[in-house]
Amino acid sequence: MKTTICSWNVNGLRATLRTGDLRAWLERDQPDVVGMQEVKATPEQVDPSAWRELGYQDFWHTAERPGYSGALLLFKHAPAALRAGLGIAEFDAEGRVIEADFGDLTVVTAYFPNGGKKGERLPFKQAFFEAFLMRMDALRAAGRKVIFMGDLNVARLDIDVARPAEAIKGTGFLPQERAWLEGFATSGYVDSFRSMYPDARDAYTYWEPWRERRARNIGWRIDYVWISPDLIPNLQSAFICSDVMGSDHCPVGVTLDLPDA
Repeated sequence: MKTTICSWNVNGLRATLRTGDLRAWLERDQPDVVGMQEVKATPEQVDPSAWRELGYQDFWHTAERPGYSGALLLFKHAPAALRAGLGIAEFDAEGRVIEADFGDLTVVTAYFPNGGKKGERLPFKQAFFEAFLMRMDALRAAGRKVIFMGDLNVARLDIDVARPAEAIKGTGFLPQERAWLEGFATSGYVDSFRSMYPDARDAYTYWEPWRERRARNIGWRIDYVWISPDLIPNLQSAFICSDVMGSDHCPVGVTLDLPDA
């Protein structure tokens, strides 16, 4: 069964709903599962008809701080189980992680912390990376196949940034951040897009919202779909929807050929 799983940092769900960009994309591409990050809203603050009229159900992990962070998962077929957070209070208060079990597959949407303009949150970010990797490894140890996706707030390779010399001056491309990200690969997880397009350039998922950087494609690839190695035979495609507007990020995703649940 062909299954399309996507991630999108909408950077404000209410704005993306007002413009109609979210609904237009869902209608056009019809992904089976969508993980959204940085929704900056609670269920009471939005009209869910934009996705429910298209056959999607929803599950939220909101932040305690109003208008901040937050994750949302949309799905056409109800999972066997849904979980919010990592079970660690300091991270879960920020509404960053949702897990959903479909058969022997766990799909995780995650919004990784930003390191801050002056690196003030780098220790928090590192602790989150380590806790997240431990959780993914625990799922695999329990016999689960794993897909984790989201805005990881780190560009992995030099070709994942339009201007590496400029990017390295701030967080999101620091050597230690890239090392944390490579920890996923060392642990066996596969960066789905790079597995299919190892040398692709100008393939970005985020553009800073000034000086027409999106129009000029001066961007970063910081949104990912990673898969556990046992899913490699099922991977059919990996893609970046750079034409989809409504946020300073664009959707990314994979299509897998999965057995019927």
